[in-house]
Amino acid sequence: MTTPPTAQGPVTVRMFTQRLSATPRGARLARHLALNQLDAWGVPHGSDPSDAVAVIVAELAANAVTHGRVPGRDFELRLALVTGSVRVEVTDTRAEPRPPAPGDVRTPRPLDEGGRGLLLVDALADRWEVVDREPPPGKTVRAEVDLPRWLSLVQGVGDGPG
Repeated sequence: MTTPPTAQGPVTVRMFTQRLSATPRGARLARHLALNQLDAWGVPHGSDPSDAVAVIVAELAANAVTHGRVPGRDFELRLALVTGSVRVEVTDTRAEPRPPAPGDVRTPRPLDEGGRGLLLVDALADRWEVVDREPPPGKTVRAEVDLPRWLSLVQGVGDGPG
């Protein structure tokens, strides 16, 4: 006896990639592009996942511009809808300094001028990590934000550019 096939529609992988100048303007543009792409995928502006991704992209892009900048080289923003979440990746071409790993981020002293960006990423992302850039040199900071209704997003609802 054979089991009848289940009615499953194809799952479409959604990915967006953009190289941006390693400047403050490029970092701002990364945030705007991310929000517009999420909205096109059906994750509306102002929703909790959209707001979390906006802050994560802003912080990671600012870090890429501030700490990962190599003159004449861009940084890359990549967004993907993966099983149950949206993945954010920001890649730069500078191998050092390497940001601390999750769990190793220290809380800055009250009068420190910086050092809060990865604390925000740690608080808002459901998972995050730092990996080597492929191909070297460089590094990628990857963060994921869970999406409660991700299956409806990948099965054709919110088809848009990207």
